Amino acid sequence: MIIATNKVVKMHYSVMDNDKNSIDNSFDGEPLTFIVGTGYLIQGLEDALQGKKAGDTLSVTVPPEQGYGERHDDLMQAVPKSMFEGMEIEVGMQFRASTDDGDQSVMIIDIQEEDVIVDGNNPLAGITLNFDVEILEVRDATADELAHGHVHGDGGCGHDH
Repeated sequence: MIIATNKVVKMHYSVMDNDKNSIDNSFDGEPLTFIVGTGYLIQGLEDALQGKKAGDTLSVTVPPEQGYGERHDDLMQAVPKSMFEGMEIEVGMQFRASTDDGDQSVMIIDIQEEDVIVDGNNPLAGITLNFDVEILEVRDATADELAHGHVHGDGGCGHDH
């Protein structure tokens, strides 16, 4: 079966940046399983999978504009340290922050005397991603999976909708 919209794909992958730093790897754990066309994968990787089948392996380079986008300096800002009163904060911690555009994930990138510098960019924004992929299985998504927008394991999806 060929990978296309509304197919369930099970695959292993590894991803590195251009400096060969490992970002993520499923080969030593559970494979990734998802429905094509639901927005689960970044566009550049999903596009590269189209037309492939179980047993195929591929290497894919995804530029930032087809991955997590370019970095935007205006998504970094200093907030008063007092906003974190009573919390043990450290660089790398992530929070949900309320903004004029709704809730947004931010990461602490620096702690200064009076301010905490937060970054609303995705940590992978601006990075070219290099994937190695092994496709293990391709099948039709069930009607329930399509209705719910995600893959179900044996016995259903394990939660109420």
